[in-house]
Amino acid sequence: MKVEIYDALMRRQASRRDVLRGTASAAALLGLSGTVGGIPGMAFAADDLRAQILQIPGVGKGSPTDADWQKVGELCLGPTKANVKQGEFAGVELTFMGLNNQNLHNFLFRGFLKPWEAYTGAKINWIDLAQADYNARLQQSIATGTVDFDILEMGAPFEGDTAGRGLLDEMPDWAAKQIEADDLVSYLKPPVGTWDGKSYRVTIDGDCHTFAYRKDYFGEGSISGMAEVPKTWQDVNAASKALIGKTDPLTGQPAYGYLDPLKGWGGFGFYFIENRATAYAKYPGDPAWLFDPDNMKPLVNNPAWVQAIQDVLDLIAAKAYPADQINADPGTTAFSQFLAGTGAMLMWWGDVGSGARTSDTSVVGDVVGFGINRGSNRVYNRKTGQWEDKYNEAPNMAYIGWGIYVTKRVSSDEKKRKAAWSAAAHLGGKDLSLWTSAYPSGFQPYRQSNFNYDEWEKAGYDRAYIEDYLGSNADSYNHPNAAIEPRIPGIFQYYSVAEDELAKGFAGQYKSAQETADAIAAAWEKITDQIGRDSQLKLYRASLGL
Repeated sequence: MKVEIYDALMRRQASRRDVLRGTASAAALLGLSGTVGGIPGMAFAADDLRAQILQIPGVGKGSPTDADWQKVGELCLGPTKANVKQGEFAGVELTFMGLNNQNLHNFLFRGFLKPWEAYTGAKINWIDLAQADYNARLQQSIATGTVDFDILEMGAPFEGDTAGRGLLDEMPDWAAKQIEADDLVSYLKPPVGTWDGKSYRVTIDGDCHTFAYRKDYFGEGSISGMAEVPKTWQDVNAASKALIGKTDPLTGQPAYGYLDPLKGWGGFGFYFIENRATAYAKYPGDPAWLFDPDNMKPLVNNPAWVQAIQDVLDLIAAKAYPADQINADPGTTAFSQFLAGTGAMLMWWGDVGSGARTSDTSVVGDVVGFGINRGSNRVYNRKTGQWEDKYNEAPNMAYIGWGIYVTKRVSSDEKKRKAAWSAAAHLGGKDLSLWTSAYPSGFQPYRQSNFNYDEWEKAGYDRAYIEDYLGSNADSYNHPNAAIEPRIPGIFQYYSVAEDELAKGFAGQYKSAQETADAIAAAWEKITDQIGRDSQLKLYRASLGL
């Protein structure tokens, strides 16, 4: 995205923000005097910094703007100032590659880092990517040896492709201390972010998929006919079929049940068939659900995965989805459909939880509830080759969270290296993480300190809502049967080709769910052989702790 387009969007957003805030926002800022780094009226005491930033712009005041992001970035500069002298990085230019999805990610980073640039003297140039283009762009840079970025927004699954190939710079001790990594939730601590015992990642996100649902669709006398919220994927499909032909109680438009994204998303869409599959395929006590840990053979065409694909085919056949769902990617299902009032159920990352109450486009904030990934009333035991009739649930730790990484391009220039790690540490700061968790950002809670319900309540969230939303994240992170994906080279090559084959299956080009699954498995076998089966098996087993 060109800078002038970005600036125009920010001006338009700021204009809308002025209307939304009105006198309420002005009143919230009254009593604040003085100047912090050139931002009038933003003096603060250190002990209430977290409360201060949560009032920018304030829950219920509409979507934050670039001005808000800059204020938050300015207020959170304390740790940077403890490690960097003013103007220390004058003359340094850094290139940052990340996402521009839904006007989040890089958009926010620009705002957060503008005061950092002003203080340190460094300049950042931006490479903005759509989610669907991310994997291809990164893999091209790796394959051709043309890494043209110093700082990279990346998920842990890509660590095998980058750290495993020696492309990343090791995190210095001072940066590790600045970000207070001990505050991370347990599943995001090492080995995540490390390779061969060295640390490379500043975590900025948690990333697990949780279940969002419309409360007004369920309960006694509701349009679904179900007194309780669906507990299993079997219930989800039953509810989706029962809603065909009904009217949405909030919008007056046609009612729909679960919103499966049927279009690929650069590999990221595969996580959504995983949501269904993990309940069937992730057997308690067995960490393997994608590949056989004895030989690296795909499990994606076993009866559990076939059932997950069949679930989707059943809803397609029943015409239970909105029109043209075949062209709906995950961004569509979350932001254009669910938050905008279409559909009763969704699996997604935490953006839906914060966005439901803080986004201008959401109409469901008063009727949305949350829970962990739905379960199944039976689970497949891959070791015995048999289904077992017992309840099973397995939250999907989809993507293991975004992080900020520094590449080897800066390793030989200590000034530039320190600047890159300082920018990364600023974005991964403890206080900044609270704001990104509470407001639309592209990220969800990932630190233990993000789960202080009192802080969220003082920000403007009602207690019941935040206990529901944060609880769904905490219960997923801490679940004993959580499905955690392997950090192996080429993982998104597997996911991308799986999306391609699923799209063919959903469009009717394959005769059955089994044929679709077999096509995915065959493609995965080719990828494994191309990368090297022995090395992949070794890394896969290590990722499972075997």
